[in-house]
Amino acid sequence: MLSFINIFRLVAFLEGISYILLLFIATPIKYLMGDPQYVKLLGMPHGLLFVAYIALAFMLKKDFNWDTKQFTTVLIASIIPFGTFYIDRKYLKRLN
Repeated sequence: MLSFINIFRLVAFLEGISYILLLFIATPIKYLMGDPQYVKLLGMPHGLLFVAYIALAFMLKKDFNWDTKQFTTVLIASIIPFGTFYIDRKYLKRLN
């Protein structure tokens, strides 16, 4: 059975992967080769994963006793490439 922490870790991982693919593969293909199909293909799943990551972070904040600095770090990590992987290693892995 999946716990909220495992669901959050999975969403964080998938959000991180989708963001990297969007930034470093789909966007260059769009602007260098004029082919926007990959941005269209990855954009919606990434957006949904981003919203799920933020929502789960808010839901789990109290359970993990994150102070304002930690919580802000968790939220900001979602907009920094590779940030969700850092959060998993620093905050989530030890809670599992």
